[in-house]
Amino acid sequence: MNSIPSVNLNDFLSNDPNKKQQFINEIGSAYEDIGFVALKGHFLDQNLVDKLYGEVKNFFDLPLAVKQKYEIPGIGGQRGYISFGKESAKGKKEGDLKEFWHFGQYVENDPELEKEYPKNITVNELKHFNAVGKETYRMLEKTAKYVLRALALHLNLDETYFDQYIVNGNSILRPIHYPPIITEPKNAVRAAAHGDINLITLLMGAQGKGLQVQNHQGEWIDAIAQQDELMINVGDMLSRHTNNKLKSTIHRVVNPPKENWGTSRYSIPFFMHPVSKMKLDVLDSCIDENNPKQFEDITAGEFLNERLIELGLKK
Repeated sequence: MNSIPSVNLNDFLSNDPNKKQQFINEIGSAYEDIGFVALKGHFLDQNLVDKLYGEVKNFFDLPLAVKQKYEIPGIGGQRGYISFGKESAKGKKEGDLKEFWHFGQYVENDPELEKEYPKNITVNELKHFNAVGKETYRMLEKTAKYVLRALALHLNLDETYFDQYIVNGNSILRPIHYPPIITEPKNAVRAAAHGDINLITLLMGAQGKGLQVQNHQGEWIDAIAQQDELMINVGDMLSRHTNNKLKSTIHRVVNPPKENWGTSRYSIPFFMHPVSKMKLDVLDSCIDENNPKQFEDITAGEFLNERLIELGLKK
């Protein structure tokens, strides 16, 4: 496959069973092949998108000393600000050429999870930053719920199979700023080749060149969304749970051509995580003679902890 398929969530949400089934077939096939789709018909309206980008740019334009007030030690970078070059891809020494922010779950009616998750951090200098972040978080979480419902049907599970695990899930909204490149980077790129940790990732800001996906032939192909599309990919947790039936594809963000080094890039992924206690044990329906069980039993919380250590975000 040399391009990213495009699907429309409105087909799944329609009252037409044929359109709904076509969406299930298309997204299932894409995730078994390249692991990525571009999605129209999501729940983010353009007005909210514009507000979010405005707030995100305002935050990253703040003086470094102000931003660093919101860099909280001891929580593995799970909330607040993470400064430039702190995160590196698994197995890579060089830090990625980016700074970012983390909004986390807004827990409802679950005191135990409220204790488990770090609290969200309020930016005092920007009146609307946190409210706009929370609204975006909710709309992306809602979009992800229906994508997972379609995938549950593709896997011959109950449509609402994933619902119980994603309510109050440990999901993260990550506005990223890739600053202008000042000097020739030494072995570093904006985001080195990696797979995502979570169930699925919903990415805003893949409209320009930069994001690349590795297909089965090992070729890097550009993943470019239309203005009204989100790029959505499978993460390692879902790949594990389905015995690699649904593919968590390696991807990267490359540095721009030298003539564009002076420009910033912004992208905003939403990493859909389940609650920590979800068992990622391989589904029985994804095991047969030709596809023996590939992964050990593990919970989502244990798997996340392992990966945060590998990424250098946790000791």
